[in-house]
Amino acid sequence: MTTDWLRIKAGRQAWLHVQENGLNADDIGLLLGASGGPKWFVLQGLDRYLFGDFFTQRKQPLDLLGTSAGAWRFASLGQADPVAASDLFCRLYRKQTYSEKPDVREITDEAIKLLHEYIPDNVVPTILEQDKFRHHWIVTRCRGLSAVNGKRQLAGLLGAAAMNAVNRRWLGHFYDRVIFHHPNSDVGFAKNWVDIPTLKATLTAENFKSALLATGSIPMVLEGVRDIPGAPAGMYRDGGITDYHFDVDLSQVNGLVLYPHFYHQVVPGWFDKSLKWRRTNGTKWPNVILISPSPEFIASLPYGKIPDRTDFSKLSVAERFKYWQQAVDQGQRMADQLREWVATGEIRNKITLWT
Repeated sequence: MTTDWLRIKAGRQAWLHVQENGLNADDIGLLLGASGGPKWFVLQGLDRYLFGDFFTQRKQPLDLLGTSAGAWRFASLGQADPVAASDLFCRLYRKQTYSEKPDVREITDEAIKLLHEYIPDNVVPTILEQDKFRHHWIVTRCRGLSAVNGKRQLAGLLGAAAMNAVNRRWLGHFYDRVIFHHPNSDVGFAKNWVDIPTLKATLTAENFKSALLATGSIPMVLEGVRDIPGAPAGMYRDGGITDYHFDVDLSQVNGLVLYPHFYHQVVPGWFDKSLKWRRTNGTKWPNVILISPSPEFIASLPYGKIPDRTDFSKLSVAERFKYWQQAVDQGQRMADQLREWVATGEIRNKITLWT
């Protein structure tokens, strides 16, 4: 009996569409990529399939929406060879090393170094001038103590966490959601986003890399980016603070939403990770197709889990390198299975209604 390495769930509108039509690249209006650090390694095979096969014959522009690691993954799209770029990012990320007790400056410097190797300055115009893949990155603009570096930032985070626990909308007292977007996009899919103050800024050659660095700048871990060109002044940090796995109105997307995710649940914001009752579901997202590893896939991984940031402290460098490579290699099973299900139409039988 063949093992199912994937779980595919869909809101009712998306489920009905797949039952009638299967899944085609031109059905997709938005591709989502979540925050989550090295958890994304298990998705590398899926990225290679989507970037180098599934979307290659697509006729219409595709909107991309990412935060943190999701935005970094998608930065491969629009480059001359997106699969090679994705492989490069994966390799650079896997090989990151730090001193025994790295400080914020060291971790930030390593992120900047990775960014410049992954996206040289001469690649940025290529990404911005093409219109096949339209990037949208969520970056958080911080207010009050959450905008400072050092120990005082912790007080701001604790205050935001307490307010968020009562009402997610109250995050707006501490943060703005800023959507950096492709020059040709009107960001129409976000016009109903009123939960948290939402601003827009056009991606340019001057701010592209700063915005990408900012969306991955985890509070208390990286320094953040101050005063990004072309955007409102302020301190910018990880987009996952407001939109960890997303909890936004996607009803304005023109088409279906494809969401390759490393987790079977969708956690709205960074502060919601411990709030088990606060999860996004298919009732709220009728047009979303969520693809995630099956329990059998996760059980097959070393340590019985997907990679995460604690691996830096819990594993030796050699153990971490081996484990992360195994996660990438085994993730190819999911890609091969999705390719087969899409090609044969078996996806109709494998997709379940997400309630």
